[in-house]
Amino acid sequence: MRNSKGKLILAAIWIAFTLISYYFALVPINLQSPGFWVFLIYILGVGAGLFLLHQVFVEKRLTLTKHIGSYLVMATLLVTIVGGIMLLYSLPVFHAKAYANLIDKQEGDFAKDVEELPINQIPTVDRDTALRLGNRKMGEIVELVSQFNVAPDYTQINYQGKPVRVSPLEYADFFKWLSNTKEGLPSYIRVDMVTGNVELVTPEQSIKYSESELFFENVRRYLRMHYPMAIFGDFSFEVDEQGVPYWIVSVRHNTIGLFGGTDIKEAIMLNATTGEHQKLKVEEVPEWVDRVYDADLVVGQVNYNGRYQNGFINSIFGQKGVLATTEGYNYLALHDDVYLYTGITSVVRDESNIGFILINMRTKETTFYGIPSAEEYSAMGSAQGAVQEKGYVSTFPLLLNIEGNPVYFMSLKDAAGLIKMYALVDAQNYQKVVVGNTLEEAVRAFTGRSGTVTETTPEELKEEFDIQGKITDIQNVVMDGNTYFYILLDGRSDIFVASIKVSEKLPFLKIGDEIQGRYVEKYKGVHEIMRLQ
Repeated sequence: MRNSKGKLILAAIWIAFTLISYYFALVPINLQSPGFWVFLIYILGVGAGLFLLHQVFVEKRLTLTKHIGSYLVMATLLVTIVGGIMLLYSLPVFHAKAYANLIDKQEGDFAKDVEELPINQIPTVDRDTALRLGNRKMGEIVELVSQFNVAPDYTQINYQGKPVRVSPLEYADFFKWLSNTKEGLPSYIRVDMVTGNVELVTPEQSIKYSESELFFENVRRYLRMHYPMAIFGDFSFEVDEQGVPYWIVSVRHNTIGLFGGTDIKEAIMLNATTGEHQKLKVEEVPEWVDRVYDADLVVGQVNYNGRYQNGFINSIFGQKGVLATTEGYNYLALHDDVYLYTGITSVVRDESNIGFILINMRTKETTFYGIPSAEEYSAMGSAQGAVQEKGYVSTFPLLLNIEGNPVYFMSLKDAAGLIKMYALVDAQNYQKVVVGNTLEEAVRAFTGRSGTVTETTPEELKEEFDIQGKITDIQNVVMDGNTYFYILLDGRSDIFVASIKVSEKLPFLKIGDEIQGRYVEKYKGVHEIMRLQ
């Protein structure tokens, strides 16, 4: 009787330990979740240890058969073995074709699919800059900065037709949470990615459900209690067209074996102010939602597609036609949706791309553009090299359509992280680099109308051509301490550029004067005068 009572107490302790562990672990009760199997092995192992210790120190004996502890040991081993077998069976070595087909790529026409943005609509604010701007805005509001911080989310979304980054506030520490949790988080930050304008938005109701809450209003715990079997993906903070904050949570499922071929089948929408929630199929998610699929998942699927199209053996030996995404990605705002952009290169990862892809982050619609181009980090190096004396660091490129051609756009930052200049690099010829103190200057320079042009081509002999004609317009600009003259000639649409070093006569030239000399072609529509007679 006494022995049975002791086992009941031990069982109660084990159950209590399991419930407390689950409260913090929040694993889905789902056989497709590796986390659930690890949790199950952990709990069975703890139970086995407790009952075996009880047998040794209380019952003063150790029997490895017909005892609860022994059964739990066998259950732990069985679950570990079964889980290991299912994990191995789910690997690509057994299902290479299925992994390759997780994503469906369509061929696209870049000039038609990616609209050319006006200069005043090109996003210039990356996540790092948005974070700095948001923190600066918080620093201006004394009554809030002492109680709250800005969460590091800064999700890129489209809000009322504009690309913005949004991030909720969070409690500064435990004591700030204690004194403010009843009222909730009063505001969120919204950063305009084009103008850099920062707004502290106060919704009609405060944000009651967030990741900085500690107990049942913590968004992850709150949704786990309502959806115990769902395998959660990313938690994305977004706002609808009326500015109401939501948490958008992807729901994953595995399509290959028990643990392989992870994809998204549903999404949970949680109103961050009221706690109202609903689970929808991907195709039922409203269009204002921008982030259903998480970046790492879709990039992984693209890599599976490039790696296993010709089978698993080929992905290791021979590697015929094996492709991979480049290191890094960025986002584009197109057609009121957010698209992930990344380059596609050969598996050897040289300095060039065979093309690039755009992935709709709400629908997973994937389009491949077979345009040979420079690898993004090569383009970044070219942009930095154009102003190497300044020591600026380039942001990861944003892909733009300029006059029907793919062009990398980058901000150049100083050591303090402040944007000092802008750079455009021809994606198909990364040696063509244009920099400007303003975005407008850089774009105009790239299209050959005006601005600062820096070529990073190595010194080489270029074919020279004769130049002769009457000047119809002449302008001079000073760039990095050097004076350049931009000249238009009668009967020619091209622009001719000459440094003051070419001839001391340049400052005295005027409209109507005849010039004669030699020039080389810099790029289409723009030529550099090498000599004047």
